[in-house]
Amino acid sequence: MAESHGAPVPLAEVWRGGILECVHYGHAVICDSAGQIMEAWGDPDQVILPRSSCKMIQALPLVESGAADAFHLADPHLALACASHQGAGIHTSSVEAWLSDIGLREQDMRCGVHAPWDKSTRADLIKTDDSPCQFHNNCSGKHAGFLTFNTHLGLGSEYHEIDHPLQVAIKAAVEDVTNLESLGYGIDGCSAPNFATTVHGLARAMAFFAAADVDSGSMRVRAAARLRDAMRAYPDLVAGEGRACTELMEAMNGQVAIKTGADGVYTAIIPAMKIGVALKVTDGGTRGSECAIAALLVHLGVLDANHPATLKRMNAPQYNSNKIETGIIRPAAGFC
Repeated sequence: MAESHGAPVPLAEVWRGGILECVHYGHAVICDSAGQIMEAWGDPDQVILPRSSCKMIQALPLVESGAADAFHLADPHLALACASHQGAGIHTSSVEAWLSDIGLREQDMRCGVHAPWDKSTRADLIKTDDSPCQFHNNCSGKHAGFLTFNTHLGLGSEYHEIDHPLQVAIKAAVEDVTNLESLGYGIDGCSAPNFATTVHGLARAMAFFAAADVDSGSMRVRAAARLRDAMRAYPDLVAGEGRACTELMEAMNGQVAIKTGADGVYTAIIPAMKIGVALKVTDGGTRGSECAIAALLVHLGVLDANHPATLKRMNAPQYNSNKIETGIIRPAAGFC
């Protein structure tokens, strides 16, 4: 196991003209199904907000409550419940249809509005002088799942508030799968609480998902397996065209589920090895976290180092606006 000194360590570095220009520091843990650390870099006990990297945990009550089956949700719905999507048509139309099927509308959502990340969808809105809506929010699938749980149990409309039964259930699920008591929470970009844990706790949760059996075990174990398998089956719904989550899952032929979170968090679920991975880049940069997760997946032998999706993010040439190569981003020396 790599030595941990309690402080963040270099995970990725950027070179320009043969000069080390930038270093992305952070923490990373690889955990087995018993919850034990296999390898670690930095401080495994660093407290973090997992942000969207834990959406599969937030979706556990949707499945284990019986709400998913009561409303006949299929794998695409479950993948969207775990998604941070682009807001492309494939995402927005699916979420809109989902809400319609359970008798709700866009106004029932509490995720808020932001412009779609999908460039063509955003351009179409501009061309037609139209405005984005909550369906375009990257968390709209998660909120559709929240509303499905809410509708099934007949709960109050403000499902995003910390004392709502849904958020109480999510907190309990987080504590269970991380094997840690609540370490506080922050309000995420979509207005839902985001419960803090450690890097080790988050990796332990991913190992729980990795080892889960869809045909046996508790309701929570079977729910975890369904959500994990939905993510692997529909990587295009989990993120979208050009996004690292989608492209790297496709590069691994659906054998691994990975999920990004804002401000430099990444998780991976590897069922064949029954292990989980979590990392946090302390500067919050996506560039550094994508390089680091690719490096870890290559290190574990589940991702081809020479796959084009890998080379976009790890050992990736950097170019300026004149298409002149200016440098490279690569795993830091000593990482993996």
